[in-house]
Amino acid sequence: MNDYSPLSLNEFANVGLAILGEGQGNRNVPLGPQNLRGLPFNVGDDPARCFVGLGAPLRSEPLTVPINRALRVVVVAHRLLDSKIEDEGWIGETVADYVFRYADGTEVLVPIRDRFEIATVPTAWGQLPFDALPDRYDSLMPRYEGKFAQTGNRQSEAIQASARAFFLWTWENPRPDNEVASLTILPKGPRFILAGLCLGFRDEQPFSHAAARPVRIDLTEPRDATQPFNLDVTVDRGVATYPHPLPAEPAAEFLQDPQAGFGEPLNRQSSPAYVQIAAVPSATVTVKNGDDVLGEANWGALESAGNLATGRVRLEVIDPGRNWVRTRVVDDATGEVVPCRIHFRSPEGVPYQPHGHHDHVFSNLGTWHVDVGGDLRLGQISYAYVDGTCEGWLPRGEVIVDVARGFEYEPLRERIAIAPGQQELTLRLRRWSNLQKTGWFSGDTHVHFLSSQGGQREARGEDLNVVNLLLSQWGHLFTNTEEFTGEPLISRDGRTIVYATQENRQHLLGHLTLLGLKKPVAPWCSDGPSEAELGGTLETTLSDWADRCHAQGGTVILPHLPNPNGEPASMIATGRVDGVEMIRFGRYQTEEYYRYLNCGYRLPLVGGTDKMSSDVPVGLYRTYVRIPDEEFSYDAWCKNLSAGRTFLSGGPLIGLTVEGQEIGDTVQLPPAGGTVEVHAWAESIFPISVLEIVQAGKVVARTEVKNGTRRLEIRERVTVTGNSWIAARAGGQNGEFYQAIPQRDVWDRGIFAHTSPVYLACGGDWRMFDPRVAQYMLTLIDGSLTYIRKHSRRHPTGQVTHHHGEADHQAYLERPFLEAQAALHKRLHEAGIAH
Repeated sequence: MNDYSPLSLNEFANVGLAILGEGQGNRNVPLGPQNLRGLPFNVGDDPARCFVGLGAPLRSEPLTVPINRALRVVVVAHRLLDSKIEDEGWIGETVADYVFRYADGTEVLVPIRDRFEIATVPTAWGQLPFDALPDRYDSLMPRYEGKFAQTGNRQSEAIQASARAFFLWTWENPRPDNEVASLTILPKGPRFILAGLCLGFRDEQPFSHAAARPVRIDLTEPRDATQPFNLDVTVDRGVATYPHPLPAEPAAEFLQDPQAGFGEPLNRQSSPAYVQIAAVPSATVTVKNGDDVLGEANWGALESAGNLATGRVRLEVIDPGRNWVRTRVVDDATGEVVPCRIHFRSPEGVPYQPHGHHDHVFSNLGTWHVDVGGDLRLGQISYAYVDGTCEGWLPRGEVIVDVARGFEYEPLRERIAIAPGQQELTLRLRRWSNLQKTGWFSGDTHVHFLSSQGGQREARGEDLNVVNLLLSQWGHLFTNTEEFTGEPLISRDGRTIVYATQENRQHLLGHLTLLGLKKPVAPWCSDGPSEAELGGTLETTLSDWADRCHAQGGTVILPHLPNPNGEPASMIATGRVDGVEMIRFGRYQTEEYYRYLNCGYRLPLVGGTDKMSSDVPVGLYRTYVRIPDEEFSYDAWCKNLSAGRTFLSGGPLIGLTVEGQEIGDTVQLPPAGGTVEVHAWAESIFPISVLEIVQAGKVVARTEVKNGTRRLEIRERVTVTGNSWIAARAGGQNGEFYQAIPQRDVWDRGIFAHTSPVYLACGGDWRMFDPRVAQYMLTLIDGSLTYIRKHSRRHPTGQVTHHHGEADHQAYLERPFLEAQAALHKRLHEAGIAH
């Protein structure tokens, strides 16, 4: 005997689809054999006579449907046509009495009431029935594609079920061993329809009330397991979430990972994986890879056995029970609650993130300008930014916790145990370095899309003092407009500052970060995609943006040196740049920086992330600024940044002195030079392999530990024969500086650190000049002018008044480049080089 069997009402049908009206929800009413919430029904297939219509004037007399079966449940597919809820607000009106008669003549009468056992389709929002269910299950949004208008909905993943055509009401037989002879329906007035009955014979409730349980999926065939992840899991009498990959490595290796607190590699293969399932015991679970069915299993058998193999799949229920736990993270030395980011997982790798946070940020899809704040994804792991406290479900037994707070706290990655009934948990983070006590304050020069308050939360979680939240433009997308106030947002304790300011951008000439603006500098972007509007014109130059920022007392940073590589050379030549930013580590970036230093330009080095998605942590590349003689403030941070008292960190902390002078200082030497005592050190929560001292772009001292270490140090006497500069850099692996260990953000940027220079002046002011670099800069200037003159879009002369108000727009655009040419020609002339 089947667990469930349909009972057709075709012989009693007296109305057709026309009874439902012409509403949009009535266009695709299911007719004929149907599967409703996993149960079989035979709905009439004649559109003119497919339902039983009851209530005046359709049919007021009783209707008796023979059953003559011993059964556990009867599931009725029905639908109310007339309701007083929307007009009068009343609920509970009796629509009919359903009378179940046993073979021995005894009866059970059940009143069928509006918004209890039956309801109209569609229902008004918030008016789903209390004791009946829609004819379809809650479902998932399309995982990888969908309508643009549903982008925001897509983040919710789940769709609450609404009735397609009917509501399903279940009568549970109190005497399941006794034969039910018939069902008699006694209409009470309002019109309603019956579409079909389903008779249930299995000892189970036909619709699942159980909570979803995690199920591990292992594909037993290597050719399946190594396929790119494309699993899908369906349940006919229940629901299943999206499946997600589990970590490829076992827990023991995860715990020994030297990059604790900073993610793990993403498993891109199809196995192992997990899914959450809620279903009735008779349900069938189907696992597919694309359209290929890998295996099917009975849910009741899987729950009972705990694990089973089917087809090319092995399934295992991994649900030890759970507790709602309140967690505190405290500083180990002070006991003070500390903001941080945190990740919880089962030994198998199933995440159990704090309530209000995501187990999988945006289901592991891209998050550019989508759902950026409050969570972080580094490879396989999603972290929650918390204020030091959080609460939510944790599995009983062994739990793995992964906690981090920037680069000056030891990450905490360890096993803990949650006992049955336990509801409190305290975790302790150990601060191993405190650079703020020595006047160093960290910041990120380049953050997008967060809110100001989100920036505060994430900065505190990363032990970061300053976040520069940058308004900008992408075509017709203007971001963070509402965040701009022209002043810093300072936390109550004064330790964290978020400043909503700007990044102004032009796709070929370059980008510019304007820190500390009091008023917006418009236009934000210029001259077409992906920065400004399609067909947009070149309205301004980076140099003009810089001048207007400086006029407000702001600070000008060249972001992601050197690209886009057009106007930066002109700006550096004319002294419009206060610092250059690296957001990637590589030979190209560092060599470009050294070129400008060797040509005599003082350029502080800063670190920023260009965060535009949830898979980049704020401050992963950060700027440490030394504030030697005043209280920490945003103005003090920017002022000392411009003075060159900085180092860039992508993990390691680094220090440098030359003759006792600090980073950004100038050491005065005799005209003939001499030797200087250089002291450099680096230490890190990550393994580092190389520490180098660089003089004028050349490595003059180094130390290495090929297998990596936590601390490196150099003390070296360096010969100086003329004006020069010295910086320190650290990172690398296996003794190679440019083979940096990658971080696990979406950019895979390297773990490294680099100081700004200490300048060495022999017999006067510090001056350096490299004619090859000057020629390189002139070539970039010539290229920029070529683009402006030949390819940039412009309005016809005389038809517009530009923001600058000048009559000759072409002259306005060319002016800073001509100034830069003149400045470089002068330097070449002073060096006795004809041009």
